[in-house]
Amino acid sequence: MSGAPRLELDGLGIDVPGRTLIPAVSGTVQAGEFIALLGGNGTGKSLLLRTLAGLHAPARGQVRIDGEPLPSLARRDIARRLGFLPQDPDAAPQGVVAESVLLGRFAHLGLLEAPGAADAARVQEALARVGIGPLVARELGTLSGGEQRRTAIARLLVQAPSIYLLDEPTNHLDPAQQLAVLEHLRALARGGDIVIASLHDPNLALRFADRACLLSGTDAELLPIASLDAARLGALYGVDFVETRVGERRVVVMA
Repeated sequence: MSGAPRLELDGLGIDVPGRTLIPAVSGTVQAGEFIALLGGNGTGKSLLLRTLAGLHAPARGQVRIDGEPLPSLARRDIARRLGFLPQDPDAAPQGVVAESVLLGRFAHLGLLEAPGAADAARVQEALARVGIGPLVARELGTLSGGEQRRTAIARLLVQAPSIYLLDEPTNHLDPAQQLAVLEHLRALARGGDIVIASLHDPNLALRFADRACLLSGTDAELLPIASLDAARLGALYGVDFVETRVGERRVVVMA
């Protein structure tokens, strides 16, 4: 993948009380790459994303953005470059959809600068992109789980970082919505952004990702998506997979 290095993991290690999830992982994610995080429950996908976002301190090593250690950057500077979508909201949904999505612009505004017409237009565009434009004036608490998820994704799109970290972005979404969201993330990567997303369905990784990071709960392995086969998936999840093809696309199913 062409493009300058953007995100570097240098001996990054992650521990939880009583055990090590990742002893040390090193690698560079280039501009324009889509990385899928795969692994069973409790293997560290969410914690790795939080560590990459600077929200959890690593036990060892460091993360660098454009050559700069993550802890050396101010949170506002990080927010301009990096956006994080958690698996679940940190608080109960409150407020109106438009106001919630507009929060994504504040990293780009001056200290006393109010959002303007261009920011409002970004909100409308992002909501249309995720298919909930008509819900712009709705209270968040009245939305379904899938609508709330798409609102959160719209807020991230309005933030417009160059690095997208997404923890199960397809949560609560029906199949058509899953494909639409991942196709847009794939388009962002083609445009030069970095996308790192945890996914439960390995077929989505095979369809959209350039590389996969396999988390076993004791280690991490980063490999090209062409090397993600039934044998590796079987070892990762503890069930047998078989591989087939649908047209030109590789597909795996549980045996």
